[in-house]
Amino acid sequence: MKTNKIKRIGVLTSGGDSPGMNAAIRAVVRGAIYNKVKVYGIQRGYQGLVDNDMQEMHSHSVSNIIQIGGTILKTARCMDFMTAEGRRKAYENLVTRGIDALVTIGGDGTFAGAQELGEEFNFPIVGIPGTIDNDICGTDYTIGYDTALNTVVEAVDKIRDTASAHNRLFFIEVMGRNAGFLTLHGGIATGAEAIMVPEYTNDFDMLNIFLNSAQKQHKTSSIVLVAEGDELGGAIKLAKKVEKDHPEYDVRVTILGHIQRGGSPSAIDRVNAGRMGVSAVEALLEGKKDMMVGLMNGKIVYSPFSRSKKEKRPLDPHLMDLIRILSI
Repeated sequence: MKTNKIKRIGVLTSGGDSPGMNAAIRAVVRGAIYNKVKVYGIQRGYQGLVDNDMQEMHSHSVSNIIQIGGTILKTARCMDFMTAEGRRKAYENLVTRGIDALVTIGGDGTFAGAQELGEEFNFPIVGIPGTIDNDICGTDYTIGYDTALNTVVEAVDKIRDTASAHNRLFFIEVMGRNAGFLTLHGGIATGAEAIMVPEYTNDFDMLNIFLNSAQKQHKTSSIVLVAEGDELGGAIKLAKKVEKDHPEYDVRVTILGHIQRGGSPSAIDRVNAGRMGVSAVEALLEGKKDMMVGLMNGKIVYSPFSRSKKEKRPLDPHLMDLIRILSI
């Protein structure tokens, strides 16, 4: 049963941008308007809350943005919001504008800030997971992950062509900070011979086993995907170590970098952003707060912000085994 207490909703994007954020903004704006609720777009994440930089949005405000990467609301780090004084100023700006509730789109850092603001001032906030890392507990999927994964696959496929032409060993660094989801799934999808992820500490030993046997297998090229947060320090440091230990290999390094965060969102990211954006608005109207909208087994679910703060989403060990099986 929906209530009529909420008359105005604010929406912001925070943290690293991801493809599909604009689709989520569009869904929040139109979901709110459909339910006769005004909606305000907040610029530059929590910085816009502190600076009172927000404007009312209308249906036409989000026309023709579903296919655009990045975020029309911009995003920024806000040191002021990390202080009690900064959060109080943000809350007072919301009250002055008559905003009754907030939708935040971002990752675990975004949700940590939302949890603090919501608890300190008993303010209704619902989050939407938007990060290419796909590392948020309480959901199988985060907005932008599918697009980023396809970007990784396309890039690695092209690198494989030149690696085969020159019989080279390529170390390709993939984003993901302290999470290896892009690296793991990208490795399976591109036929990588090995991957290096921060969740596993013995993966260098497995890499050595492969390197010692690959020459005997007469492979014409070798691809190793490396998560940027890997314990050995990323692709460049790993490549130098391998060059020293295995001079028989012609080693090259490619860092994919921010191309993984850009580009037009995939159909999956657009559809799921729409589902979660409208669900976030409906959750607020139903009295929910201090929680995140997620997708589990294809269904909309809700979990408290505290879960993403306390728990780390694990990699599937069976998929790690799959990498080794398929690389023989």
